[in-house]
Amino acid sequence: MPTDLEILAQALKALADIDENEFSISASCWQKKSYKKGEYYNEYRNVCKYLGFILDGVFRTYYVDDDTGEEKNVFFYSKNQVVVSFKSFITQTPCNYYTQSMTDSRILYIHIDDLNKLYQQSHKWEHLGRIIAELAFGVSMNRTESFLFQKPEQRYLQLLEDHPDIFNSIPLYQISSYLGIQGPSLSRIRKRLVGK
Repeated sequence: MPTDLEILAQALKALADIDENEFSISASCWQKKSYKKGEYYNEYRNVCKYLGFILDGVFRTYYVDDDTGEEKNVFFYSKNQVVVSFKSFITQTPCNYYTQSMTDSRILYIHIDDLNKLYQQSHKWEHLGRIIAELAFGVSMNRTESFLFQKPEQRYLQLLEDHPDIFNSIPLYQISSYLGIQGPSLSRIRKRLVGK
């Protein structure tokens, strides 16, 4: 069974062709952390200083509506994905969101200073930084466009594709919040799709 670092190395190889030698220069920079359900990866108004790789678990990024006090889910992150408050991480400015573990979770994480050193040492690592930036931009644009152009059922199917195990991990009201619909609408969508 592969170690946590080997799982990370395989993921980075697939993502940016980081080979064994390139990965070895980063091995001492990665730290492990476990989160209990409900613990924060990054809190509102805190500067995000770490890029995480999820070994197990699910995280969400959400904001609190100033008028209603309601929590609204913006992003989910699950196993073998990167978790980061990207804008805050890149600009080193306070974050406008909360990022919270929704289950007991485990990650490997790296500090921004160590990542910047790796960027300077290696073109492959610099390439990885660009790919992560492009992925973050793509996720943000897809999320925005999904509300502009997709029906809730299409957003639901996309969520299933991006996070196949999420329905086994978190309550349905959290999924409704992410999809921008009420609970009964989610139930109707699920029933309709099961009937197909």
